[in-house]
Amino acid sequence: MGGSGGGGRGLTYREEEALENTARSSMRKAAEPEKHNVFISFAMEDEKEVNLLRGQAKREDSDLEFNDYSVKEAFDSKNAENVRRGIREKIKQCSVILVFVSNDTGNSKWVDWEIRESFRLGKGVVAMYSGKTKPTNLPPAIEEFKVRLVPWKQKVITDAIHGAAQIRK
Repeated sequence: MGGSGGGGRGLTYREEEALENTARSSMRKAAEPEKHNVFISFAMEDEKEVNLLRGQAKREDSDLEFNDYSVKEAFDSKNAENVRRGIREKIKQCSVILVFVSNDTGNSKWVDWEIRESFRLGKGVVAMYSGKTKPTNLPPAIEEFKVRLVPWKQKVITDAIHGAAQIRK
């Protein structure tokens, strides 16, 4: 009679090394920020810049990380309620709305409504701008809801998206 023997064999050096690598990889992945589902709201005049932003978010070496759930093509409808319904469904799938603002944004038929609808649905909202100066012609909802406005810097945008996701309902 004796102690309890665990009749199994020990790990080989390679098995131990593989286990350590798996653990390191898991810890790195756990430390990475969560990728959020984002709806991008913008004036149609800014579509080229927004497409550049989308491209940056797809690059593996980019600090900018999100899943783009925004409308890629305008809804083919003259019925405003049909358009609202389609956009609302896209917003519902997201945790954060990223509003691309320029001096054209204040004239947009839809951006102010998208911001208001996002808040109504309990989504996080953050606005970003390109260039060195903040645009002046902004949708009224930006000021009313005190939406955070950040410059187009990948790390800043990513941090703002994560922050907006944390404070939503």
